[in-house]
Amino acid sequence: AALLPRAVRGLTDGLYCGRHVCYEVLGVSRQASKAEIARAYRQLARQYHPDRHRGQPAGEGGAQAAHEKFLLIATAYETLKDEETRKDYDYMLDHPEEYYRHYYHYYSRRLAPKVDVRIVILVTVCAISVFQFFSWWSSYNEAINYLATVPKYRIQATEIARQQGLLNKTKEKGKNRRSKEEIREEEEEIIKDIIKNKIDIKGGYQKPKIYDILLFQILLAPFYLCKYMVWYCWWIYCFTIKGQEYGVEEKLYIIRRYMKMSQSQFDSLEDHQKETFLERQLWIRENYEAYKLEQEEELKKKMAMDPRWKRYRRWMKNEGPGRLTFIDD
Repeated sequence: AALLPRAVRGLTDGLYCGRHVCYEVLGVSRQASKAEIARAYRQLARQYHPDRHRGQPAGEGGAQAAHEKFLLIATAYETLKDEETRKDYDYMLDHPEEYYRHYYHYYSRRLAPKVDVRIVILVTVCAISVFQFFSWWSSYNEAINYLATVPKYRIQATEIARQQGLLNKTKEKGKNRRSKEEIREEEEEIIKDIIKNKIDIKGGYQKPKIYDILLFQILLAPFYLCKYMVWYCWWIYCFTIKGQEYGVEEKLYIIRRYMKMSQSQFDSLEDHQKETFLERQLWIRENYEAYKLEQEEELKKKMAMDPRWKRYRRWMKNEGPGRLTFIDD
């Protein structure tokens, strides 16, 4: 291998091969390819491997010296086998005066995480999405189980099942005859299936959709952003520039914004409540403010008439948390 100039001034203990030049340690030139570096490393590693010098006395040429030499060879190989690390090392040899820069690049690579941060983020998002999806399914099933116990929905579902002849199939005779417990379980599943298909559950207990999980929300974020920009420009053009009257959907949208409710929360409201909002023209700011004050006053009256609230106020007045009392001797 070609001899290398010793840039001793730029070599520092604790960085790369210390006071040694990594190329000289492996006996290769700075122009050596990856294959040549790997070949030189394998030859020297076999020669100085600690197992070959086990049992030899300490001192020069002994086991301890061979062990230190082996570590130096391994360090040189780790430095030169990676393209980025080798590039930093070559820059240090050519610019020994940039002392602090060499320290920064060396330790930033040593302390950098071994796993790609993007992979960690992707795995985390996928894990959250899976948990989110199954959590929503659990809430949805709980809602179905609850609705199956409500007489109003159970009677309707049972009537639909009878009309479709589904309940008659569970009471077969002969060889296919089953126990009462099995028939009851199957009828229960039929009723739940009808509730799932006939009742539109909204809000936090609605049927989960794959596009609502975090992963798809992130992937579809550019699409949603573009869609919102188009919708916003359309809104400005129609209702601000042209001065068109609001439709029902636009009125409900403004009311929802005034109430600071999400789309799912607003969808969970009963239809008669939305009709009341439209009748009172709550999309007009003044009407909404008056409605809001009415609701607050009504809530105060209900709380004033509530026995539990009265007891609480009495307790706060007479005792309350953190009151200090002095006992006269």
